Amino acid sequence: MTISKITDNKKRFLDLLLLADEQENMIDRYLERGDLFALYDGNLKSICVVTDEDDGVCELKNLATYEEFQGMGYATRLIEYIFKHYKSRFKTMMVGTGDSPVILSFYEHRGFVISHRLKNYFLENYDHPMYENGEQLRDAVYLKKEL
Repeated sequence: MTISKITDNKKRFLDLLLLADEQENMIDRYLERGDLFALYDGNLKSICVVTDEDDGVCELKNLATYEEFQGMGYATRLIEYIFKHYKSRFKTMMVGTGDSPVILSFYEHRGFVISHRLKNYFLENYDHPMYENGEQLRDAVYLKKEL
């Protein structure tokens, strides 16, 4: 298994990025200014994007694993890698996500704690309703982890 930082042609990963963030123009807001990491185990399994948000804070903007490889630990390995990678540069890592118990549990099991909510974020920022486990997403939930 290898993890590589991708510095050029980041859009070639759009199919995978769209699994975590369904709207391309939202991805365009952070993709080029962020660091993109790809995890390979034979072939590509998982990716993530991390941005510098100033004042010692970085944000995990996108973490996605191809559906057929979900639940196999690839996202966990990738997130553990980025914790170590950014520990010397940042004090805190943030992540914003939908108000879904499954997703929140994933991040909480990796040391994140809920920081705050953005009311109606998904309703106001996306051009279509978004659903997770059959529930429409409304608020964004931000979690943080001290690195």
